[in-house]
Amino acid sequence: MKLVIDTNCLIQILPRRSRYHTVWQSFEAGDNIMCISNEIIEEYTEILQRLIDTETAELTVSTILNSPFVHYANPYFKFNLISADSDDNKFVDCAIAAGAKYIVSNDRHYDILKKINYPKVDVIPLDEFIKTNHTKH
Repeated sequence: MKLVIDTNCLIQILPRRSRYHTVWQSFEAGDNIMCISNEIIEEYTEILQRLIDTETAELTVSTILNSPFVHYANPYFKFNLISADSDDNKFVDCAIAAGAKYIVSNDRHYDILKKINYPKVDVIPLDEFIKTNHTKH
């Protein structure tokens, strides 16, 4: 299934000891496809460098960019559906362009999408994704 992973969830799925690490493993195994755009990769790099370190950021981004289980989407249209935090729109635009099933995020700014019928973008919190999709790893 195609997924867009918000940065707040990426940080939680990376550590091997995290209870969410099975989501990262599902991308490594090809059980799920990670959808990305240039803007998303830039944010991943920036946040990982700030919160962890440059080496981990570079390794993570390199792993994503070289994975056969990544769908690169270049959104040609900006929908601007989230006004509370406009930075979140890059994830929405990527999800629409890639035809992703979900944006996986714990960010409440995405709640506004429940009220928008078109374009329809479904957001699922990380805990709910783990429960409903039974990641195998």
